[in-house]
Amino acid sequence: MGARLLPSFCLRRLPCFWIRKRGLVSVFKMDLDIQCEEMNASRWTELKSSMNTSKTVRLDDCSLSASHCKDIGSVLSSNQTLMELTLNNNELGDSGVELLCKGLMTPSCNLQKLWLQNCNLTNASCKHLRSVLSTKPTLTELHLGDNKLGTSGVKVLCEGLMDPNCKLQKLQLEYCELSPDNCEMLCSALRTKPFLRMLNISNNKLGDAAVKVLCQGLMDPNCNLQSLHLENCRITAASCGDLSAVLARKPSLTELSVGENKIGDPGVALLCQGLLNPNCKIEKLWLWECGVSPAGCKDLSQVLSTKESLTELSLIGNGLGDPGMELLCQGLKDPKAKLQALWIRECGLTTACCKSISSVLATNQTLRELHMGGNKIGDAGVEILHEGLMNPNCNLRSLWLGNCSLSAACCGSLATVLSSKPCLTELDLSNNSLEDEGVKKLCESLKHPNCKLQQLVLYDIYLSSEVDDELKVLEESKPGLKIIL
Repeated sequence: MGARLLPSFCLRRLPCFWIRKRGLVSVFKMDLDIQCEEMNASRWTELKSSMNTSKTVRLDDCSLSASHCKDIGSVLSSNQTLMELTLNNNELGDSGVELLCKGLMTPSCNLQKLWLQNCNLTNASCKHLRSVLSTKPTLTELHLGDNKLGTSGVKVLCEGLMDPNCKLQKLQLEYCELSPDNCEMLCSALRTKPFLRMLNISNNKLGDAAVKVLCQGLMDPNCNLQSLHLENCRITAASCGDLSAVLARKPSLTELSVGENKIGDPGVALLCQGLLNPNCKIEKLWLWECGVSPAGCKDLSQVLSTKESLTELSLIGNGLGDPGMELLCQGLKDPKAKLQALWIRECGLTTACCKSISSVLATNQTLRELHMGGNKIGDAGVEILHEGLMNPNCNLRSLWLGNCSLSAACCGSLATVLSSKPCLTELDLSNNSLEDEGVKKLCESLKHPNCKLQQLVLYDIYLSSEVDDELKVLEESKPGLKIIL
C-alpha cells in the first residue's frame, strides 16, 4: 500500500524531523530527499552528483558520519544554488561539523537553512558554527536541537549570533542542555537582533528566573520575535506574569508554546490577561500538559470569544473534563471566534460534552481541524457529533478520533459524513474496535464520488486479510488517498 505515516497518538516525542507536539509530519518538498537509508560507496557517489545540482537536500537518518562531511562540505563550496541542507539524526560529531563549516565559510556558499538536529554534537562544534554565523549573512535558519551543546557551547554560539554580520531569523536549541546562565546572552541577542523571528529553547532546565531575564529582551523595542517555544523548561505560574506582559506589549509575538510546564489555572489566568489586551495578536497558543482544569477553561473561553487573531489552540493532556469542554464551547460559538485548529486529545472527555461540540461544528464555520483522540466519547458521542458534522455550516477538514472507545456501530454515521462532506480530507480512527464490519462500511463511502478523503488512519485495528486486501485495492484505485494501517 501507499506511504505510511504514524498515527496522531504516536507523535508526541518523535525525532526532530517531525514537527513536535502538534502531531504533524514534516512534509517539506526537497529536491533530493533521502531518509532512513544506509549509504554504500556506489550509492554515495550517485548522491554526490545529485547534490551538486540540488537547491534543497535532505539526508536524515542515513548513517552519515564525519567521513561523509568532507564531500558535503565540497558540495557546499561548489553548489551556489544549494539553499537548504538537512542532516538530522546522523552521527556527524564535532569533526564532521568542522568539515561542513569549511564548506559553509567559502564565499561561493549561499546556504540559507541548516538542520543538524541529533547529530552527536558537543560544545566543541560551537566555535566552528560561531565563525559561520559571524561571516555568513545568508544563513537565516539554524536548527541544532537534541545536541549536548551545554552552557559553554551555547555561550560561544551566542557570540556569533551577536555579530553584526549575523542575520539569523530562526534558532532552535531544543534539548541542548542550556542553563539559566545562557538566558543573559539570549536576552542581549533579542535586544540587538531585530532579524530574529523564532526561538525554540524547549526542554532545557531554565526555570522562572531565567524566563524573567528572557522577557526583558522580549520587551525591548528592537525585538521582533514572532515565535517562542518554552516547552518543558521548568517554569511555573510565576513566569506567566512576565510572559503576559510581553503578550500585552508585543504584537509581533504571534506564537507561544509553554507546553509541559505546570503553570496550572493560575498561570493560565495570568496569560489570559495579556492575551485579552488589544495589542496582543496571538495566532497559535500551545498549552499541552499544563495542569489546566475547568477553572482555566473559563478564562480561555473568554479569549476564544474575544481574540479573533487566535487560530490554533492545543490543550492536549489537560484534565478539562466535560465541564471544561462546555466552557470552551461557549467561547467557540461566539461569532468573533475564528479558531481553525483545536487539539483536545487525552482531556478526560466523554459522551456528555459531545452535544456542545456538535453545536460548535454546526455554528463555527472557521474550524478546520478537531483532534479529539484519547477521549472516551464512544459510539454514542460520534452519533451526536454526526449532527454537527452534517450541518451545512461545518467546514471541518481534519477529524481525529483515535482511541475513543469506538466500535462498528458508529461507522454508518461516519460513512455518511464521508460521502456527504467533500471538505473532510483527513480522518483518524486508529486504536478503535471497528473490526471488519465497521471498516467495510467506511470502504463503501470512500468509493462515493463526493468523498474527497486524502488520509484515513486505521492504525492498530485488527482486520482480516480479506478487508486488508480490499483497502489495498481501494487505495490503488484512488491516487489521492492514503490508508494508514
